[in-house]
Amino acid sequence: MDGHHFLETAVVFLLATVVAVPLTKRFRLGAVLGYLLAGVVIGPSVLGLVSDTAGVATISDFGVVLMLFVIGLELSPSRLWVMRRAVFGSGSLQVLACGLAIGAMGYFLFGLTWKAAVIIGGSLALSSTAFGLQILAERKEAGTVYGRQAFAILLFQDLAAIPLIAAVPLLGGALARDTHAPDIMSVIRVVGTIFAVIVGGRLLLRHVFRFVARAKSTEVFTATALLVVMGTAWLMELAGISTTLGAFLAGLLLADSEYRHELESNIEPFKGLLLGLFFVSVGMSVDLALLVAQPLMVLGMVALLLTVKALLIVPLGKLVGGLTSADSVRLAAVLASGGEFAFVILNLAQQNRLIDDSQRNLMVMAISLSMALTPLLVLAASRLVHERVRKPDRAFDTIEADTPRVIIAGFGRMGQIVARVLRAQGIQFVALESSVEQVETSRRFGGTSLFFGDPGRPEMLRAAQADKAEVFVIATDDPEANIRTARLVRRQYPNLKIVARARNRQHAFRLMDIGVEDPVRETFYSSLEMTRHVLESLDMPPEVVEARIARFRKHDSQVLRAQYLVYDDDAALMQSTKDALHDLQQLFEADAVEERVREEDH
Repeated sequence: MDGHHFLETAVVFLLATVVAVPLTKRFRLGAVLGYLLAGVVIGPSVLGLVSDTAGVATISDFGVVLMLFVIGLELSPSRLWVMRRAVFGSGSLQVLACGLAIGAMGYFLFGLTWKAAVIIGGSLALSSTAFGLQILAERKEAGTVYGRQAFAILLFQDLAAIPLIAAVPLLGGALARDTHAPDIMSVIRVVGTIFAVIVGGRLLLRHVFRFVARAKSTEVFTATALLVVMGTAWLMELAGISTTLGAFLAGLLLADSEYRHELESNIEPFKGLLLGLFFVSVGMSVDLALLVAQPLMVLGMVALLLTVKALLIVPLGKLVGGLTSADSVRLAAVLASGGEFAFVILNLAQQNRLIDDSQRNLMVMAISLSMALTPLLVLAASRLVHERVRKPDRAFDTIEADTPRVIIAGFGRMGQIVARVLRAQGIQFVALESSVEQVETSRRFGGTSLFFGDPGRPEMLRAAQADKAEVFVIATDDPEANIRTARLVRRQYPNLKIVARARNRQHAFRLMDIGVEDPVRETFYSSLEMTRHVLESLDMPPEVVEARIARFRKHDSQVLRAQYLVYDDDAALMQSTKDALHDLQQLFEADAVEERVREEDH
C-alpha cells in the first residue's frame, strides 16, 4: 500500500467512522454496530472505496491483540475470586451448553467435520462483550441482579475465547497433516511456550517496568508496554500459537502489578482505535450479495442462533443464577447474539482450512445481523416482561449487632472512611451495603458491623435498630437511592439526625427539600484542598491562603442556601450565580485592602 493509497484509505475510514458511529450511538445501537455499518458501506459489497481488505485486516488484527492484553490486565485474581461462583458456575455452563448444542447441530444437520463443529460451536456460544456491557450501562442496569449475572458470564466468555483461539492452529495443523488428533509435538511446543512466557513474565516484567519507570518518560513507558505486548505475541506466533493468547498472558501477568492502571490508560487509545478498525474490516468482509442470494438461509441461521441460545440461557438463569423469569428473559436478550470474538476465531478457522470461505461468510453475516438486533431484543424483552428490575441477588443478611449509635448506608469510599474513624474511637455502628461484591471485598479486611442489605427498605432499617440510633449517614453513590433512603428515614424516624452525601448542588437541593439541613457535597472539600495547594504553589502566604479558603467556604454555603429558594427557576438561578461571583470578588478585594493596611501598620 503506497503513500497515496494509504492516505486515501485513512481518510475514507475516518470519514465513514465519524458519520456512522455517532448515528448508531444517537439511536442507542452501540458504537460496534456503527463500525460494522461503516465497513459495509465502504467495502466491496456497496461503494467499494477500499479495495485492499486483506491489508486492512492484517493491521486491524492488532486491535484484538491489544483488547486481549487489556482484558488480561482487568482480570486480577482477587476480582475473579469475589465473582468465582457466577463466573465459573453460570459462565462455564452457558458456554458448554450453547457450544455443545450449536456444535451438534453443525455436525449432524449441516455436515461439518468434528473439528469444524467444535470451533464453530464454541465461537457461536460467545456473546458480544462490547454490545452487552454498553447496553447495560446505557440502561443503568449493570448493577441489577441480571446485569451482574450477564457481566459474570461475559467475563467467562472472554476467558473461554483464549483456549478456543489457541486450539484453532492445533486443529488446523492436524487437518493439514490428515491426522485424527493434534500432533503430540505441537501440544508440547504450545504448553512449553506458554509455560516459558508465564515464568519469564513473572521473573522479568516487573523489573523491566520498574527500570523504565525511573526514566519518568510517558512515551518510553508506552513504548515498553507495546514492546511487551508485541514481543509476547511474536513469541507465540513463532511457536505456532495465536498471538492473542500471548497478549492475554502478558496482561494477566501484570494484573496485580503497581503499573496496571498506568499501562491500561496508555494502551487504551491504541486499543480503541485499532479495535474500531477491526470492526470496520469485519464489516468490509460482509458479503451482502450472499444475503440477496440466500436470504432464507441467512435469516434462518440468525433465527436459529438467537433461538437456541435464548432457550438454553433462560433456564440457566433461573436454575443456576437464581433469577426470576423476567430477569432470565432479559439475560437471554443480552447474551443471545454472536460476539466479536467469533469473528477472530472464524477468521483463524478459515486461514487454517477448518472451514471454507462460503461457510465463514455465512456465519459472519449471521453474527453481524444478530449483534445488530441485540439492542432491539433487549428493548422488546424489557417491554414484554413488565417487571421492575430488582437489585438484590441473594437474601439480605440477618443483622445481629449491639445497639448502634450510627447507621451507615453505603460502604464505598466515603462510608469506609466514616466507619474507620468511628471504629478507631470505639463508637458502635452498623453499615448496610447493597452490593454483594463490595460486602465480600470489605469483609476480607475485617468489619463485623457490615451487612448486605438495602438501606432503602423499611424492614432493614428496623433490623438495624434505626429507632435507637443517633445519626444516619447516607454515603451511597447513587443520587436516586440517596434521595429515596433520606425520604424514608425522615418519614419513619423524624428525630434521627441525617448526614447525607450529595453529588452536586442539584442533588443537595433535593436533599434539603426532604429536610437534610447540611448535605455534604462529595467533591467540595477536596476541591478546596486542591485550591489550597494551588495558591500555596503560587507563593501566596499560608495565612492569606487560609483566609481565602475560609472566606470562599462560608460564602458558598450562604449562596447554596440562597439558591435553594430559587433552584427550580433557571433564570433566577443563573442571576444568583452571577451575583454570587461579583460578591465574592468584592469580598476578596476588601480582604486584600485590610491585609495591606495591617502590613502598613506593622
